Amino acid sequence: MAKTAGDNPIGEGTRVVGRDVIHRWEGNPILALEDIPFPCNTVFNAGATMHNGQYLLLIRVEDQRGKSIFALARSEDGYRFVVDPEPVMTPSNEEPFATYEFCGIEDPRITFMDDTYYIMYTAYSHYGPMLALAKTDDFVRFERIALISQPVNKDGALFPRKINGQYCRFDRPNVGSSGNIWISYSSDLIHWGQSEIVMTTRPDHWDCVRIGASAPPIETDQGWLEIYHGVKETAAGPIYRLGVVMLDLDDPAKVIGRAAIPILTPREYYERVGDIGNVVFSCGAILDKSSGEVRIYYGAADTCICIGTAKLEALITRCFEQENTP
Repeated sequence: MAKTAGDNPIGEGTRVVGRDVIHRWEGNPILALEDIPFPCNTVFNAGATMHNGQYLLLIRVEDQRGKSIFALARSEDGYRFVVDPEPVMTPSNEEPFATYEFCGIEDPRITFMDDTYYIMYTAYSHYGPMLALAKTDDFVRFERIALISQPVNKDGALFPRKINGQYCRFDRPNVGSSGNIWISYSSDLIHWGQSEIVMTTRPDHWDCVRIGASAPPIETDQGWLEIYHGVKETAAGPIYRLGVVMLDLDDPAKVIGRAAIPILTPREYYERVGDIGNVVFSCGAILDKSSGEVRIYYGAADTCICIGTAKLEALITRCFEQENTP
């Protein structure tokens, strides 16, 4: 739930060190159903960015019809958020978007590039999920650009700059119950192609069933750092965890280091019990370049939003540890 100014002051002692690379904030969860000022069923996850000195979360919320919509939350410190009184994006009533957003809009990921905030999200309909792109300059007016994939595709994340003169994105086309991370390229953000596989599931690991991009890639001196999610099936159902991978700066289809173990796994009650239990799922992360700290905003059990932090160097190191496999 949203915290008051006197709760859990930011500073020493506010990060709980556990068995994961990502340190959970002891004030988690930061947003839950009771923090949404309009009627809804549940809270999923959120894209994250900075705008005019504020932390912004674009939250996936399920309305009472059962359709996902987007709400906007604002914060001065990145921990305590207040949600705007009305949704900022709902399924479109205008074609061609209306047909393919009929069942909802999901999992927004925000990329700031060329003075514009681009939002890659999943348009969901009876025909399956597909990727869509919108943009905004002020988080007041949102303009849809195009539907940018065929079904069944989701987990789209736009790179924050062009590579070799082209826009780049991660996506996750589904093949049955399996899904791997692919990369595609575009000259205009609308027409995408030159698609190739980036990395696949690993049969003997925690990410053996499905993987997909989480936050948009973070550029580092060593390469593109990508936080991703992986799924493993168990007798009690699927478990969603977060992992990390490093990709070549000039050829982001080339994996140069991939962590063998997850950086965050469901352990806390709010991550294990909810609408869909045993889920941690991120759509947004913010790097503080002055401190080298990454703030990772993640959905927990499809019921609330939480924050975890990690040093950028620790995430990079995890990619190259000796026990890792490609």
